[in-house]
Amino acid sequence: MVRVLGIDPGLQRTGWGVIDLNDNHMRHVANGVVTSTQALSLAERLVQLYSGLTDIINQWEPDEAAVEETFVNKNPVSTLKLGQARGVALLAPARMGIPVTEYTPNAVKKTVVGAGHAAKQQVEMMVSTLLPGCKIAGADAADALAVAICHAQHAGNRAMMARYQNQNGGSAR
Repeated sequence: MVRVLGIDPGLQRTGWGVIDLNDNHMRHVANGVVTSTQALSLAERLVQLYSGLTDIINQWEPDEAAVEETFVNKNPVSTLKLGQARGVALLAPARMGIPVTEYTPNAVKKTVVGAGHAAKQQVEMMVSTLLPGCKIAGADAADALAVAICHAQHAGNRAMMARYQNQNGGSAR
């Protein structure tokens, strides 16, 4: 079994979701949102995000983490701030020795919904379908669970390829 932490970074709201992957079966474990206080300085807000993420990592003990890559925004200041929040999302698990993989928003949507430009509602509906009984703590948490699902799908493909290579003397042909 592998436990995956998916993270959807944001300065104000960072979504997170934890799933267990056992062979090809996914199971929802937990999800939520880490928030920062807008009235604080940027540095203090980043500390809030880092503390929240490290608390989640300590509580749920993931084996792997997946983080959504930043898209370029029309507002360069917002893009820079989002990039800094994303840096924290990469740092928190990496600092604790957890391997981190990054996925583009289009790759996440294509993996979960089947279309790279799917609407947020479609993503949330498919997350609910793939993780039955899961109570999603909002759109940011749904996006984070989608990132975890994307990673689980790709991890499953990598494991299948590794088994194939082992059975065929190291060749993937």
